[in-house]
Amino acid sequence: MNLSACEFTNRSQRIRVLSECWAVEHLFCPQCGGRLERFPNNAPVADFFCAACREEYELKSTSANRCARIPGGAYSAMIRRLLAANNPNLILLSYDRASLAVRNVFVVPRYFFTPELIRKRAPLAPTARRAGWVGCTIEIAAVPETGRVFFVTGGKARGQGAVLDAWSETQFLRNVGTVQARGWLVSVMRCIERLRGREFTLADLYAHEDEFQRQHPGNQHIREKLRQQLQVLRDKGRVQFLARGRYRWRGNAV
Repeated sequence: MNLSACEFTNRSQRIRVLSECWAVEHLFCPQCGGRLERFPNNAPVADFFCAACREEYELKSTSANRCARIPGGAYSAMIRRLLAANNPNLILLSYDRASLAVRNVFVVPRYFFTPELIRKRAPLAPTARRAGWVGCTIEIAAVPETGRVFFVTGGKARGQGAVLDAWSETQFLRNVGTVQARGWLVSVMRCIERLRGREFTLADLYAHEDEFQRQHPGNQHIREKLRQQLQVLRDKGRVQFLARGRYRWRGNAV
């Protein structure tokens, strides 16, 4: 799978043009399997939409082998975008710089993006052309594995059925009420996935109490909140209660 198979005309934006062309030709909507179509140039947020279900997608490309974070534009605009009903899903495409071969492509559903995943950058210096402008980065490494639906892994495409099934496994988070509520669930899932093995204890989560406090500084009852989130994940079918203080993760493999 190679980006150079697509035509392009604007050399100064070569990768952008190639990756968009490749996406239209090879990708599909993970929500319904429909065809992706391009928005007109300079659309304010998204790059593609599904012709069938109208889900929207933004595409970002990188030559980094392991992409921990990507530029997110203006911080204030990004936070407003997280609260908008049409916040697009994010497709991240990584490619080999020398051969332009596509290595990995995955999509992060929009409801996995929370303010905790957005890192505010320092304002630009007074001498900069856009003095005082405050940007941000999107912390891709902080997205749980459950929230990464792969189209391509190691240069090999997954079948459409596998992609649609993986997307459906993320739907439990879609209708969680507020961005703040989703943020807590995303934080807990990410922590569980980092633990060794699929079984874990309440004490394992308590050991990361300081980390949760930094992520959610407005909450002064971290342990109570963790127990509440485990109950929500149990009700959503992601966690199984084994015994008092013992659990099994039923999400993606860890």
